[in-house]
Amino acid sequence: MEGLISASQHFLPKDSESRRKDEINHDEKLQSKEDTNDQALTDQHMMTREGLDRRNIWEPSVYYTLGKESFCFVGHEINIWESMDSYGALIWPGAIALSRFLENNQQQMNLMDKAVLELGAGTGLLSIVASLLGAWVTATDQPDILSNLSFNLRRNTKGRSRYIPQVAALSWGQELERDFPFPSYHYDYVLAADVVYHHNFLEELLNTMLHFCRPGSGTTLLWANKIRFQSDLKFTECFKSNFNTTLLAEVPQENVWIYKATAKE
Repeated sequence: MEGLISASQHFLPKDSESRRKDEINHDEKLQSKEDTNDQALTDQHMMTREGLDRRNIWEPSVYYTLGKESFCFVGHEINIWESMDSYGALIWPGAIALSRFLENNQQQMNLMDKAVLELGAGTGLLSIVASLLGAWVTATDQPDILSNLSFNLRRNTKGRSRYIPQVAALSWGQELERDFPFPSYHYDYVLAADVVYHHNFLEELLNTMLHFCRPGSGTTLLWANKIRFQSDLKFTECFKSNFNTTLLAEVPQENVWIYKATAKE
């Protein structure tokens, strides 16, 4: 028996070492996953806190009431209903910055009678401003966002806009050729505001931008975003490598950048 015990002990170190390596690798993977999850939660908390904090600041063009934000753009008061249920139900700095840019640069970016698509329209502020500037607008977002989006668009453009804005469901990267085939669905401008933050669909977002702003389309993409996370900067680099880009404006106090992009031929 002693010999058998000794023989089995001879093989234990190798098995034990292998098991230890497996355990270490497993622990490292778990730790990496936990770190990623912790970072995601931290980023989500930051976004939620930013949404709440926006109710505690005041600007000359914005005043706040419970559940509603009111703006003045293009000579009209715009009332936007929002909620804390999702990021898409809140107004973010990029939408305000790009709305203000379009209002103040109408000769440079003339939207009159232009076909305009907004990606991730959320509460609809940017689409409303584009409509009031004379564009034929299609505002898109996830299906669960569309009810509030439609309400805000109707409330703020009825009797004011040249065209009745349309609303459509669009999930980034999904069924684009089926639901928005080119050239049947062609737009002069694609707008996107604060669509880049800590989420898992950045590649799909970029592919969606490329679908609508492709070589030969003549489409101009206007993207405004607050830079919050390292992933935002990585996306910006990918964005620049895939499009011909121009930095149109910066809003330092909000850390918002506004880009114009066209397809690389």
